[in-house]
Amino acid sequence: MTLTQTPKPVMLVVDDDPDVLRAVARDLRARYSADYRVLRAESGEEALDALKEVRERGDPVALLLSDQRMPGLDGVAFLSRAAALFPGAKRALLTAYADTDAAIRAINESQVHFYLTKPWDPPQEQLYPVLDDLLDDWRGEFKPGYGGLKIVGDRWSPRSHDLRDFLARNGVPYTFYDLETNDEAQELLGDEGGEALPLVILPGGERLADPDPAAVAEAVGLSRPASRPFYDLAIVGGGPAGLAAAVYGASEGLSTLLIEREAPGGQAGTSSRIENYLGFPAGLSGGDLARRAVAQAQKFGVDLLTPRDVTSLRVEGPYKVLEVAGEGEISAHAVVIATGVSWQKLPAQGAEALTGRGVYYGAARSEAVDCAGENVYIVGAGNSAGQAAMYFSQAAAQVTMLVRGASLEARMSQYLVDQIRKTPNIGVLTRHEVMAVHGEERLEKLTLKNCETGEERTVPTHFLFSFIGAAPHTGWLDGVVARDARGFLRVGDQLREDDLRGWPLERAPFPLETNVPGIFAVGDVRSTSVKRVASAVGEGSVTVSFVHQHLAGL
Repeated sequence: MTLTQTPKPVMLVVDDDPDVLRAVARDLRARYSADYRVLRAESGEEALDALKEVRERGDPVALLLSDQRMPGLDGVAFLSRAAALFPGAKRALLTAYADTDAAIRAINESQVHFYLTKPWDPPQEQLYPVLDDLLDDWRGEFKPGYGGLKIVGDRWSPRSHDLRDFLARNGVPYTFYDLETNDEAQELLGDEGGEALPLVILPGGERLADPDPAAVAEAVGLSRPASRPFYDLAIVGGGPAGLAAAVYGASEGLSTLLIEREAPGGQAGTSSRIENYLGFPAGLSGGDLARRAVAQAQKFGVDLLTPRDVTSLRVEGPYKVLEVAGEGEISAHAVVIATGVSWQKLPAQGAEALTGRGVYYGAARSEAVDCAGENVYIVGAGNSAGQAAMYFSQAAAQVTMLVRGASLEARMSQYLVDQIRKTPNIGVLTRHEVMAVHGEERLEKLTLKNCETGEERTVPTHFLFSFIGAAPHTGWLDGVVARDARGFLRVGDQLREDDLRGWPLERAPFPLETNVPGIFAVGDVRSTSVKRVASAVGEGSVTVSFVHQHLAGL
């Protein structure tokens, strides 16, 4: 999407002080008038009327900047009501120092994304950096109702789901035409309608019948070949740990390659809201974090290879040779394994047959719009499950969390537990599990078991999201790198005597190094790792110092 399209997205500033209002509008126009339309309002009520007119015209709204202390409707109340009109708009308060407590409370209640204190001079230091950041996030999330790819298919088809989820995670705009509910879908298919589904129609009119994600990625320019056959550092896995390693490696002068088999961000990239990441008091989505990190990595010259799967790794003296599907062999002096984990399949009768037809793994954001007014069930008690519950509660009639344990507190951060308990349309069933899922063409109902009483009952639903049993993707390393009984990689002092029998160096392995010199493991794929985004980022950045020490010894 480009901001040169008309109409321009709207930036609306609200303040009851005419002098302040003129000054803020002046500064906004000086910086953003080429790409945005700046509107002014002297009260919350006037601003709401203006937003209703904007919505009637169908114009997008990017930013709402409001003073807090206004007669009648104060800033927090205005932004809360404005969020119902334009939920995707970024919302910021302009406050006096005495009002910061109100601003922080608003942030905690997810009505405000940021607050700025008066005065904001000079704007180049106090205003523009904050707004630039918010607008970057808005552009990353904004999906216009036109343009991009067109996908024709069945909303309950696993192939359609996989393709939509892939595009959503990679930030590629698309419009989905469901054959069951959208009259235009049949028109796009044409009279013959013989093409295999899902059908992808590119902006230029080219049609791809039942393509895999890699073919679509190549068609839209998402996939690019590696620029060289050899690198100082190759990173396998584009989650937070891998992205951090890429940023630090490239910024410190290493020729760096990042290979990701699905979408940058990894499992964290599917999180709807991460609120305990340092420096983001209003939180950020996993997609935002991934987008920022990818931009930062590319700024430093990282080669990003996606979607590509690494199928094997072998060691030839000081060189590590990766076999990459669709690329052939790529070599490097050092390799960082950051492949993370994947959700395990739900051990319930009928789950496999209905995967992609109502049974989903992780927070499938491509399905969120279809959950409006539905009863959604979520299996799991970790932070990912809690974040998904909060996300789906915005549209679903009811969200029910199914937890095998006695409480949420055992595995979930307290801030999420508190939010869930305050959300009226989220219910929690402890000591419950899914025994079976039922349906022909799509999920229709679940059989739930009370683990304390043994009682079973059936409940109707079309949506079940599972967040249980994370497992590493390390089979391709079998026989090369030491793994524990569950497949996680052992590093540093976790390595056993048997693991180090072939260790060729006088020095001991570095803390994040595997049993093969120059091969490191970071993030969730590492044995006994802390399953937190900040920990993964820390390991990814720290391991680059060990990479440098390894390279110095070659």
